[in-house]
Amino acid sequence: AEVASWYNLDGRKTASGEVFRTHAMTCASNNHKIGTKLLVTNPKTNKSVVVRVNDTGGFSKYGRTLDLSKGAFSKIAHLSQGTVNVTIKKL
Repeated sequence: AEVASWYNLDGRKTASGEVFRTHAMTCASNNHKIGTKLLVTNPKTNKSVVVRVNDTGGFSKYGRTLDLSKGAFSKIAHLSQGTVNVTIKKL
């Protein structure tokens, strides 16, 4: 299973050079190129969100595939969960 977490670096520059926005539908990925759109689904709730990769990060060492923006994560799971099992489809 792929695991997604969320992060909040509001106002800081992302790896793409754009400024991180908490409520933007974006994510950090080390497996997909910057600019790639991904359909991220929580199979438990069947909720999905489309996000654009605009950052990279050191979260893979924790066994996580994606780091979603706070806004994107909150569309598919409760923030208090911290991480969620997801399916990821490249669009």
